[in-house]
Amino acid sequence: MVTAILAVAASLVGLYLLVLLGLMLFQRDMIYRPDPTRTDPADIGLSEMMPVAVRAQDGRQITSWYAPPLHPHAPTLVMFHGNAGTNARRAHKARFLLDAGFGVFMVEYRGYGGNSGRPSEADLTADARAVLDWLKGRGVAAERLILCGESIGSGVAMAMTREIEPLAVILECPFTALADLAPPYVPKRLARLLMRDHFDNLSQITRLKAPLLIVHGEQDSLTPPAMARALIAAAGSTDKGAVFLPLAHHNDLWDHGAERPILDFLRRL
Repeated sequence: MVTAILAVAASLVGLYLLVLLGLMLFQRDMIYRPDPTRTDPADIGLSEMMPVAVRAQDGRQITSWYAPPLHPHAPTLVMFHGNAGTNARRAHKARFLLDAGFGVFMVEYRGYGGNSGRPSEADLTADARAVLDWLKGRGVAAERLILCGESIGSGVAMAMTREIEPLAVILECPFTALADLAPPYVPKRLARLLMRDHFDNLSQITRLKAPLLIVHGEQDSLTPPAMARALIAAAGSTDKGAVFLPLAHHNDLWDHGAERPILDFLRRL
């Protein structure tokens, strides 16, 4: 009897270790869901936006979309999208912001939207840095930039706040840290050890000085709203606020009115 119990326990432990090994080896395939489809912005109602090719420090070229503001002193929103899809899926956001007179730079990562390469935390950060360098080279000062991060893009946006002091930061459905999204059967400390990419927004946000707006869905089951509340509580910014949309989930914030608090926030700036 004891031998049988030990054999079952050993089998369960072995299975658990095998699952952990799979998570460790294939974690980036589970985190990043790139869509390689290349789209012309004019084909989806964004005729003002032009494809812009920038080169990261490692030599990788990425093509994103950009349109300057209608007024030279209006800010430009640099948009970092989530782990799936491409800029094309966020066309409605750009359309709204362009119509309001803002400049928009929709960052497309390597591996997404026809760009070569494979995404990782270091590489997405390198792509974002190349975009900011491109804007700087064309006279767009950091104090005229608003960094906008959606889901995993919140980690990219927060990483960039270490390098520039933007006019403001807007985060949609952010998480505290990537390891905090690990499956419940993986202890948090173990997840932090196994994770190759971290996107630790909680530690980054404590040093944030710029005005901050967080928009989150109360029905979000991917990044729980409790994480957004933890971030806003920890934020170092003195001008900070959060809006929780009662019926919104993870990918439908703008279907439930996210544009209204975002535009109010932008107008205050």
